[in-house]
Amino acid sequence: MIPLRGIVAFPSIPVSFELVRDESIAAASAAGKSDTYVFLLTQKDIGMEKPSPDGMYEIGTVAKIKQSIKTPEGTVRVIVEGLCRANVLNITKVGKYFVADVLSKTVTVDDNGGVKGEALIREAQRILEEQLKNMPALSADLSLAAKAIKNPGLYADFVASGVLVKFEDKQYILEEFDPIRRLEKLAVVMEQETDLLRIEMDIHKRVRAQLDQSQKDYYLREQLKVIQSELGEYGMNEIDEYSDNIYAAGLPEEVEAKLLKELGKMTKMPYASSESSVIRNYIDTCLEFPWKKLSKDRTDILSAKKILDADHDGIEKVKERILEYIAVRQNAPELKNQTICLVGAPGVGKTSVAASIARALKRKYVRVSLGGVRDEADIRGHRKTYIGSMPGRIAEALTKTGVRNPLILLDEIDKMSRDSHGDPASALLEVLDGEQNKSFRDHFMELPIDLSECIFIATANTLDTVPTPLIDRMEVIEMKSYTRSEKVSIAKNHLIAKQAKRHGLNLRQLKITEDAIIELINYYTREAGVRNLEREIASLCRKSARKLVESGVKRVVIDGCDVKEYLGARRIIPDRMGEEDVVGEVNGLAYTGVGGDVLKIEAEILDGSGKLELTGSLGDVMKESAKAAITYIRARTEMFGIEHDFYKTKDIHIHVPEGAVPKDGPSAGVTIVTALVSALSGRRVRRDIAMTGEITLRGNVLAIGGLREKSMAAYAMGIRTILIPKDNLSDVVEEVDREVRENVEFIPCSKIDDVLASALSDSIDSANSFGNSAKKDINGEIPVYIASSDRPSDSARG
Repeated sequence: MIPLRGIVAFPSIPVSFELVRDESIAAASAAGKSDTYVFLLTQKDIGMEKPSPDGMYEIGTVAKIKQSIKTPEGTVRVIVEGLCRANVLNITKVGKYFVADVLSKTVTVDDNGGVKGEALIREAQRILEEQLKNMPALSADLSLAAKAIKNPGLYADFVASGVLVKFEDKQYILEEFDPIRRLEKLAVVMEQETDLLRIEMDIHKRVRAQLDQSQKDYYLREQLKVIQSELGEYGMNEIDEYSDNIYAAGLPEEVEAKLLKELGKMTKMPYASSESSVIRNYIDTCLEFPWKKLSKDRTDILSAKKILDADHDGIEKVKERILEYIAVRQNAPELKNQTICLVGAPGVGKTSVAASIARALKRKYVRVSLGGVRDEADIRGHRKTYIGSMPGRIAEALTKTGVRNPLILLDEIDKMSRDSHGDPASALLEVLDGEQNKSFRDHFMELPIDLSECIFIATANTLDTVPTPLIDRMEVIEMKSYTRSEKVSIAKNHLIAKQAKRHGLNLRQLKITEDAIIELINYYTREAGVRNLEREIASLCRKSARKLVESGVKRVVIDGCDVKEYLGARRIIPDRMGEEDVVGEVNGLAYTGVGGDVLKIEAEILDGSGKLELTGSLGDVMKESAKAAITYIRARTEMFGIEHDFYKTKDIHIHVPEGAVPKDGPSAGVTIVTALVSALSGRRVRRDIAMTGEITLRGNVLAIGGLREKSMAAYAMGIRTILIPKDNLSDVVEEVDREVRENVEFIPCSKIDDVLASALSDSIDSANSFGNSAKKDINGEIPVYIASSDRPSDSARG
């Protein structure tokens, strides 16, 4: 057996080839010496130097060596004549060469296949002559020699051997034993080859024609440029290029008509005129805009949930809303998008969660910062006739992403302002309205832009400065401040790894323990989010990197007791619960921009003329709460055992510590009433109770907001009993952190009587008692609580 590379031998067709490999030379020499046959078998991979039996085709040709000549280069050139096709049964190696056991097969047809055989030969001949027209390298004698062959099998072998280019096609013909089917296969292969040659020839002719024409066009274009430069006119090639781009862009009908109209104007203008540059800029901008291109949404809700959970801890309401959107989108793809507004304190992850949502939905993401925007043109764009005009930020966002349905983040929507140039918030009304934004018109583009496929997510720290009509167009989702356990989880799962990587460290070199994280949260940061916590972790990473370099240690472990060494003394002194019950001092609860806070309210009664002094940087609403509290107490002096004319003979001073911090809001109403009743009656206030609630003149306790943050502040201070409005009882289950809910007792109060019954202790501080009309019980002591006769309280009934 002689393995062939890129050569296929056919029966009855002489073939000449050169033997280079030692195995092939040895096989040819052995066949010549013993005057026996050789089996010519083509290998599948022509690059294989030493093929194995598995790398050979299974069908080859049994042949006889007619002539063998050794060349000066050491190779052997042989001329062989094929005898018959054969199928390999077994291949063994004998010495340096292979020996094959083969089974030869011959299929004959009567009368050369009859009419069908003759028809097939004619068809193959026609294809051959057509092919010869596109292959000048083939001799016309090949066609004449083929015409003389009447046997269909021999005809197929002869033409395949001389015409087919790829050895795979030749092998394909060789493997067919039936002459008629072999000729049919040859006709199909040759037809395919002819089509390919025809296309190649056409391409070659066009290339050649273009090359010939390019020389002529070059001189003409150069002359035309000089002429047009002298006349100050556009070149037709630029106009044609714009025209081709407009037609090829597949634009909507209205857009295409508008651009062609502008292009017509441009052709009539001098090249260097300012109007032409305006139109050219306008056309370029419109062509870059994605009028029809859409990205495909991710509708796999499980994959989206994994992404959201991996990117963020907590924020369950936001995650649920996005997963609901994906589920609805899967069932109703035609549903237009709603606008979501994420409201929360700085650092709670509003901007980052928007990017995570885009990744979960597999949408392009673009951020539009609205902080400080005061011009309507920033949203709608400028008219194109103005110098330096450009599209608005919404249109630019779509151009930047390259699709018509990105996720657009409208960041800091509450930081917009307005001036004489218009109100940008009013311009956003059309952008965010699902019924109007199907045909949003940018002033620069002057064409309807479909924004209904976009997802808009707005972020704000507060809604106080956002116009009501704009809020009405958005679904507001409040992002609560993080609890301490959530901050610990975020730091462990995200922040430490992120900052370590940013500072060139890995988690094998740096370890920050959970105690260290809690130390940072309690004594070095006071915030609703985790932005300052991340800064402190970054500071630890920097100092650890320096320690690794300078001291040569392999690993740095930072525990809670080590934080002071790295970051200095504690910066935040936590609030502590008082050591004893005090008259006129009550623990109130407040909601601030950095979360909840325990706000002590102090009341002092002095001899005077009925003056009311309010200090502590109080707002108008809080001052009104104090006045309402005094009115309420005046109407019930007998009930509380207080002098009925105290408002004439006593001066009242109400103070809220931390006077440099502005304070306002109605939720301090019950706290002020409790402080005043305590100060006027001399009864102490329990130090282990905190309270919140708004009051009315009738003594009703109204619902408040921010219960989650307020309860966390009280819990962190060590308070385990909180008085809340009865209407807020449902918030305890839905909003309050589970750790707080399990360790704090929430007492619902519908009347101020309920608050006083729980907050005031039994003991009387006679030094601070201003009441002289208190009713006496049978022991002659001032009772814990005296309820009005028309509405006995729970404690009175008890």
